[in-house]
Amino acid sequence: MENFLQAIDTLTIRFALAAVLLPLFAFVINICLPGKSNKAAGWVSTLAVLVSCALSVFVFSRAWNQHQVHQGQLWFTIGNIKLSAGILLNNLSVLMLLLVSLIALPVHIYSTAYMNNDENYKRYFTYLSFFCFSMLALVVVDSLVLFYIFWELVGFSSYLLIGFWFTRPKAILANKKAFIMNRIGDVGLLTAIIIIYVVFRTFDIEQLFGANALVRSTAFQVPGGWQYVACGGIFLAVAAKSAQFPLHTWLPDAMEGPTSVSALIHAATMVAAGVFLLARVYPIFDSQELVVLAVIGCFTAFMAATIALTQNDLKRILAYSTISQLGFMIMAMGIGAYASSLFHLATHAFFKCLLFLVAGIVIHQVQHIKDEYQLDIDPQNILYMGGLRKKMPLTFIACLIGGLALVGLPLTSGYLSKDGILIQSFEWAEGKSWLFKLIPIGALITSWLTAFYVARLIVKVFFGEFRLMQFNPHIKLHISDGAWQYRLTLLFLAICCLFPLFSLHPVLYEHAWVFSGFSRITGLDRVNIYHTIIPAGVNIFSILVIYWAYAVYVRQKALPFPESGLLFKLSYQEWYVDKFYNRFIVMPVMTLSKTAQWIDRNIIDGFIHLLQRTGILLSKIAEWTDRYIVDGLLHLIADLVLGIGNFARNFQGGKVQYYLFSMLAIILAIFLFKILI
Repeated sequence: MENFLQAIDTLTIRFALAAVLLPLFAFVINICLPGKSNKAAGWVSTLAVLVSCALSVFVFSRAWNQHQVHQGQLWFTIGNIKLSAGILLNNLSVLMLLLVSLIALPVHIYSTAYMNNDENYKRYFTYLSFFCFSMLALVVVDSLVLFYIFWELVGFSSYLLIGFWFTRPKAILANKKAFIMNRIGDVGLLTAIIIIYVVFRTFDIEQLFGANALVRSTAFQVPGGWQYVACGGIFLAVAAKSAQFPLHTWLPDAMEGPTSVSALIHAATMVAAGVFLLARVYPIFDSQELVVLAVIGCFTAFMAATIALTQNDLKRILAYSTISQLGFMIMAMGIGAYASSLFHLATHAFFKCLLFLVAGIVIHQVQHIKDEYQLDIDPQNILYMGGLRKKMPLTFIACLIGGLALVGLPLTSGYLSKDGILIQSFEWAEGKSWLFKLIPIGALITSWLTAFYVARLIVKVFFGEFRLMQFNPHIKLHISDGAWQYRLTLLFLAICCLFPLFSLHPVLYEHAWVFSGFSRITGLDRVNIYHTIIPAGVNIFSILVIYWAYAVYVRQKALPFPESGLLFKLSYQEWYVDKFYNRFIVMPVMTLSKTAQWIDRNIIDGFIHLLQRTGILLSKIAEWTDRYIVDGLLHLIADLVLGIGNFARNFQGGKVQYYLFSMLAIILAIFLFKILI
């Protein structure tokens, strides 16, 4: 029996490894394919992800809520440091492995139609396969060193995808911004890893944070000051990848990439990596640090929700929605609702991916109308849309289901996970001071703001009249739900946004399989009055808020948020965060760099050029001295010696008269000398 279990574990490890490596093989194959728009690249990548998804389902079925599987071997040795490399399969790993592959599959299928006319079709799927490989490897590796390597690869591949359309200046600025902000987080993560190794002398994730974690042992403690540095570094990494305040501003700008890329990045891959990291190293945080996480997560959720209220760009609304939902997850981690955070991560992946794919279809169709009638509009602006539900019924229904799941209304997956977070936040604040109660109250208000901006989005896009008619009353809407790839992915994700995928009970989140897989970690009492009051209050008021949005934007019988209010100004200006960065960070750095450039060019280079000119002048003076003084003197002496020699030669010619003349000259010279003296 023991041999049989070992064989099953070995097979599970091999299947997990194959699930990770298949997108890498697709990446290599796509590189070797000829042509820039080779359509085979799309199906190679899609087939690889399909098989990877099937293998992930098997791995999940073998490891979920069972004994974990951990296998590794020595990688290399440096002095006394031995570094191993292997795969760790526990509930967290297999959940993320399945989630990433399940989200990547519909995105790949969708992309075969969405990117069909792009001239760089092959390059797109090459990047996409490399991104999926990096993310799948990240969630199963067993070493902090390997984790950091794939963490960097996820950031690098997302940089390539965000700037895929590199001929657009905004896309280049967006991927640079994402890259730089993620480098800040990477420095923090590297610092934390170094501190953890110095204290615990191992990079092994299971030894550090597993059931018998070293970080929980009283024999191993991170020294006080270094504890804060390590946790601060981890938070920087989480804030950068999962777009938490103050490193959140790259995510809305990342919308410059293809919409299918936005769906993948915002659903269960890159932005989920930060929450996954937090879940991996969760035991290292003490109660005070968790409170800080809760505060920042709650503030981020509220701030992003308010910004989404006044945005008109369809993708930016969804981007700020992603930031807000990630804030819920970080807040849940901070209040000890570990299971609820991961549960919301799982449900959010499906409904956010669905909403982004819906946005891609809508934008695609509006772009066709813009090109056909040569309109000067932004195809992503919801103010130019409206009335699309009649022409795109499946897209409308999918958007409605995804929106209801995002709001968290009953019978959707979002209801189960979001209510779990809200209930446990009130449980956590029970018995604490009023300051702690601001966190659950803030989360409650944020959920109602979510209901308003989601309702506003759906109403603006799908209800009323098609607003482009005001530019050209003769516009004919030749639009539909699109190709079968669009319909298939929308149908699949819409079904996944409903409660049966996660729980057979439509109301009680305790019965959800994701929650039950991690419930032992929360340690919270889940039987109290909050389980009745919170769901009822949240959902009744959310329905009223949705009706308010409908009355404002369709029936025009209610007043919207006052445009003169402080909240509206903060929302419209995106809380001035980017402006603050530009004024107090970017501009001073640019000024410093320009000053340094001026000093380098005019002072340092000027001094070097002065030395150069001085050297040249001295060399010319030395050359002139050598040529006209030194060489001139030598030539003078040579000419003098030559003249004397030539003169003396005449007296040695063998002629008697010259000898007599010489003797006479000498006698006369002596005679004159005697006379003169």
